[in-house]
Amino acid sequence: MEALQECVGEKLPLDERGGRMSVEVDLLLQEAKESIEAAQNYRSELQQRLNGLNQARKQVRGSSGQAREALRRHFTELQAAAGRLLTERLATLLAEVDAIEADSVKPLDDCQSLIEHGVSQADELLKEGEAALRCGLGEKEDKLGSFTKKAMHIHLDSLPEVPALVDVPCVSAQLDDSLLGMLRDRVSRLGSVSAHPPVQIDELQERPGSVLARWCKVDEDFAAADYRLQYRRSGSGGGQFEDAYIGRDCEFLVLHLDPHTDYQFRVCARGEGRTEWSPWSIPQTGYTTLAPHEWCPGTEGYILSSRKNIALRNDSSQARYPILYSNAPTYFCGQTLTFKISAAGQVDRRDSVGVCVDSRKGAESLQRDQAVCISTNGAVFVNGKEMTNQLPAVTVGSAVTFDMEVVNLFPVSNNNLSEGGNFKLRVTIGSGNREVVFDWLVDQAVDCLFFGCSFVHSGWKVLVF
Repeated sequence: MEALQECVGEKLPLDERGGRMSVEVDLLLQEAKESIEAAQNYRSELQQRLNGLNQARKQVRGSSGQAREALRRHFTELQAAAGRLLTERLATLLAEVDAIEADSVKPLDDCQSLIEHGVSQADELLKEGEAALRCGLGEKEDKLGSFTKKAMHIHLDSLPEVPALVDVPCVSAQLDDSLLGMLRDRVSRLGSVSAHPPVQIDELQERPGSVLARWCKVDEDFAAADYRLQYRRSGSGGGQFEDAYIGRDCEFLVLHLDPHTDYQFRVCARGEGRTEWSPWSIPQTGYTTLAPHEWCPGTEGYILSSRKNIALRNDSSQARYPILYSNAPTYFCGQTLTFKISAAGQVDRRDSVGVCVDSRKGAESLQRDQAVCISTNGAVFVNGKEMTNQLPAVTVGSAVTFDMEVVNLFPVSNNNLSEGGNFKLRVTIGSGNREVVFDWLVDQAVDCLFFGCSFVHSGWKVLVF
């Protein structure tokens, strides 16, 4: 008990108590700062979510307003067009009635005029005959003779023929009441309102000087026959959307894009047996930071397009070394490099397209060390050696693709040096519906590669992307 009282009654030195209080204050200050920072982050996150909600509400209200305007405009135009068509049809039918009436009444009017003329002549003859009967004996003979001659001239026994009612038109209008039923049925199925477009942009993947757009259906009940992809520059000066692709595929590589520039992409679909396109998807923004693939300008024996992505082999007699390399090592592992053959010349076994570590001068073909390539006859060469596997021959319209991934990030054992390399890349070359996969050993670690083509004869034209 005494020991407990001593402990309770014991007082800590002032410096020690002050130091402990300082530590506690520092801890409280640290906790307060952390709480303030957490509150700021929390408020920032909530603010971002509020902004997201505002954008969502703006999209709902804006799209609803646009949908209402589109419906009103379409049905107003449809009503006006239907009214014009009905008015025009009514005018046509009334004109037909007028024509039938005019053609039918004219002979009746002519017959009526003839009968009325006969009635008038008969009246005059009756009057003259009655006068002849009432005259004296001295005049009776002359007047009766004149009356008899006139009666013979009129042909009192000849009467005009009046058509029977069955022989004259009885105009009627035939109206098909089924039109209203068909119209009601078609109108009941006219138009539709959906909360979401049937297709949406699924992925925008940057490629050198291009963007690979992928899309997918979000409405599984929608049977799509074709898709339509459009794009434009973002911002006020972007202009109108332009068609990039129309077809059945669900991805497309949009070429000729400027790096570090935002572009908007949207897609729609057309249903089976339909002519109209579905509503557009919500525009998605994509861009590429990768410079476009370009051929090296000034290479003897080749002509380049303005964008330097198309090369034409020409004047083969003057070029001693017919290899055209890329302007820089712009191919990175993990990308897909594509060569598209749009024209072909005479075939030579040294003709090749492929990828290489360097752009050395003096070689006669890409079929050399530190390069992988495919020849125009489909043979695959790795470091100058032909593989046993072979791809289809390269012709006009062929697309040859190269895909690479790093297998060894660090040099392998020295035993592999005698095998030609200490850095391994897994290469996939595709052509037609076939592909070959192999490991490529190079002398040094590389993160970017050159590409090239070599054609002995003129006429070959190749696009790279």
